[in-house]
Amino acid sequence: MSDFPRAFADAMLSTVLDVAPIVVILVLFQVVVLRRKPANLRQIATGSILVLLGLSLFLIGLENALFPIGNTMARQLTASATIGAESLSDGVDWQDYLPIYAFAAAIGFATTVAEPSLVAVALKAREVSGGAVNAWGLRIAVAIGVAVGVALGCFRIVTGTPLPWYIIAAYVVVILQTFRSSKTIVPLAYDSGGVTTSTVTVPVVAALGLGLASSVPGRSPLIDGFGLIAFASVFPIMSVLGYAMVASWLSRRRMSKFREEA
Repeated sequence: MSDFPRAFADAMLSTVLDVAPIVVILVLFQVVVLRRKPANLRQIATGSILVLLGLSLFLIGLENALFPIGNTMARQLTASATIGAESLSDGVDWQDYLPIYAFAAAIGFATTVAEPSLVAVALKAREVSGGAVNAWGLRIAVAIGVAVGVALGCFRIVTGTPLPWYIIAAYVVVILQTFRSSKTIVPLAYDSGGVTTSTVTVPVVAALGLGLASSVPGRSPLIDGFGLIAFASVFPIMSVLGYAMVASWLSRRRMSKFREEA
């Protein structure tokens, strides 16, 4: 606790430097281009201060809580499998790491459901669609995609297979789904993949990947530890497009059945 004031001051200074360019651009456009005084200036100033405080505390939390927890849990879950792998002459057996895949899927699902960026996108999608897009349905679809993606990413780390194989194959599927899906859902699906790589999901998933790569024999944290975020970005696009395609198919089926009964 004695180091907290210094850590908070360092985080606050870093946050101010990061946010400063955004503030300068907004002020310049407001004064030079629009030439109008911002409305609710006191409220904007108060909100900006709260943002700086929140981001500073969040950065401290990442360093002291989320990163160590993800790393520690990955090491503990792989402890028994690592001992067995060290006795094997032919390398790592991916089946020994089944608890890691389950944990990765669970943590990917949970962090995505709690992701503030996804909540905002889902609520806006429901608002502009007049209720046609279910906010909870969208969040669950994205969370399932992240869960599958992070679990598959952990499988890639354990097996040591090349990352491009998975990403290229995933985007081929996304491209095929894009041509088969409704034009109204495609932009939302692509945005849903982007918002998963935000404040809650990224720190936990990154810590999990680095911890797992450090624990598996023969894996490098630098080469194998990164890449999970890519899985967490592309697989939600697949799941949302798949969700939309299934919903459209069920709707057509219900409509066809209704016409037959009529």
